[in-house]
Amino acid sequence: MKPPIPKKKEELIKEIKGLCRSKNALILAHYYQDDEIQEIAHFIGDSLELSRKAANTDAEIIVFCGVHFMAETAKILSPEKTVLIPDLEAGCSLADECQEDDFKHFIDSNPDHYVISYINCTAAVKAQSDLICTSSNAVDLVKKIPKDQKIIFAPDKNLGKWVENQSGRKMKLWEGSCIVHESFSEEAVVKLKLKYPNAKVIAHPECQQVLLEHADYIGSTSKLLNYAQESNSDQFIVLTEPGILFQMKKNLPKKIFIEVPNIEGCSCNKCPYMRLNTLDKVISCLRNMKPQIHMEESTRMKALSPIKKMLEMSK
Repeated sequence: MKPPIPKKKEELIKEIKGLCRSKNALILAHYYQDDEIQEIAHFIGDSLELSRKAANTDAEIIVFCGVHFMAETAKILSPEKTVLIPDLEAGCSLADECQEDDFKHFIDSNPDHYVISYINCTAAVKAQSDLICTSSNAVDLVKKIPKDQKIIFAPDKNLGKWVENQSGRKMKLWEGSCIVHESFSEEAVVKLKLKYPNAKVIAHPECQQVLLEHADYIGSTSKLLNYAQESNSDQFIVLTEPGILFQMKKNLPKKIFIEVPNIEGCSCNKCPYMRLNTLDKVISCLRNMKPQIHMEESTRMKALSPIKKMLEMSK
């Protein structure tokens, strides 16, 4: 039996639902959000899935419970909608490591390269790219680029190396990484494999190569969830941000999901940026209609072009 919901939390949830109804608002939550945020969201998914939901809904207001670049992507696809983010400081280490001017210099220093950027980047970086990809479609998209075409891949070097291995294409990689996926301990994975010899190791491709070598399955956040649903195994060692465990345990209560400790040995691989969003902040942004995502229309249009190309090439 589930423990009773604390009265204050129950009141917050009631007010959030009321505000959403009265303002025609939709709450989107990424898999890496805290459990309580996932519980009140209308839709849960990865960044592109959620942006597509934003574009296809009749809601006039989108509350994007994720990080800043995700809310930007929703605004790029849905410029007519008001896109709110509960905490404007909810950034991303990966996106922050790839600044607009630095990226321009990198591109200029590597002429004649086709620029593919992982969707986990800012609108300003998307605007300088030829094609956007996700962790789900990156390998397939790279394989579609002519073999004689030089490629820049940014901003995640670990995802880039994995794509190189899977596609057989050598690319010029931007040296960025995600603080969460960089922090997992190989020693911890080995110990868990010994403790749970029948468990499948499932990993996100943003993990370091040394960790991916231990994986039975590598895929995007959504694909990891699908794999766990379809697999005959009942035990999984999960190498990605532990927010996904909430959905895994909720959807598959009879299966066991094991979080991997970080390098320092603690089970604290939660993304600090994702966790900036709270129920109180969701209420605040709905009441006050801020913080809102704004961008120059010229930037939005330039960023939209490589996203549209990705969607066309993924059909």
